[in-house]
Amino acid sequence: MRSGVLFDVDGTLVDTTYLHTVAWWEALRQQGADVPMAKIHRAIGMGSDKLLDHLLGDSRDRDKDEQASTAHDVLYGAWWERLRPLPGATELLRAVAGRGLAVVLASSAKEPELEQLRRVVGADDVIAAATSSSDAKESKPAPDILEAALDQSDVDPHAAVFVGDSVWDVRAAARLDIPCIGVACGGTSADELTEAGAVAVYDDPAALLAALDDSAIAAL
Repeated sequence: MRSGVLFDVDGTLVDTTYLHTVAWWEALRQQGADVPMAKIHRAIGMGSDKLLDHLLGDSRDRDKDEQASTAHDVLYGAWWERLRPLPGATELLRAVAGRGLAVVLASSAKEPELEQLRRVVGADDVIAAATSSSDAKESKPAPDILEAALDQSDVDPHAAVFVGDSVWDVRAAARLDIPCIGVACGGTSADELTEAGAVAVYDDPAALLAALDDSAIAAL
């Protein structure tokens, strides 16, 4: 087994968080649910099942869940060709690989979406493994996707760090006792990420790259 860094992708490496927020806002409105965008934003990072539980409650009409999820995918898909990496994302992955560490994408995106995200990041030559939604039974904050990422990459969970942008990322990592570095570029504040348990928080991948020698990644 080897040492490595697991990376969330949406909101961590690619600037998608607010696009997901707007897509869910419109998808829910189509189903007759008017949910404030601020509340939706704070749920981004969960899988669609848990997100809908969180936003609409357990007593909702679950027969509409698939329609809402499909509507979100269609609305969000309209932005695919305009997605952009967050500052320093590609360079950070290459720098981590340059230290001899495995670079692993621990994504919960569906496979076609993940392929597009990988194209946007443009660092496939240094990515050791990447997960998609089909690799996890439960979505974050359950740790399933991180467990899948560890299994696929042969990274030792005791020699790993996770980088994510949401409190759900931090909580998922905590379930496996993996230190989580937070990045605030997904719109969650440094205070919130720290309170959730992040070992450190940086503004974006570029800021983490600039401080790499002093980060939890350097300790690997």
